[in-house]
Amino acid sequence: MRKLKLIWDFRGPASLKTAEHHLLHLKEYIKIEKLNIEITGIETLNDMHSLAYLVVDEDDMKPIRDALKPHRGQLHQ
Repeated sequence: MRKLKLIWDFRGPASLKTAEHHLLHLKEYIKIEKLNIEITGIETLNDMHSLAYLVVDEDDMKPIRDALKPHRGQLHQ
């Protein structure tokens, strides 16, 4: 089964702190909804662009996408 990476982008000088904070909310959602999601994290692309993400099975993506409204998604490698 394909895995999809749901991504939330943050830009500006506080992008890393915002991504870190958003990741806390993603982990809370996973716990509250009792989801089997193990891959989450943040990435810093440069000093003005960071992102938070979680990785889901393709079959489980739609309700999570609709609830959390990620900015974009891509195939997870």
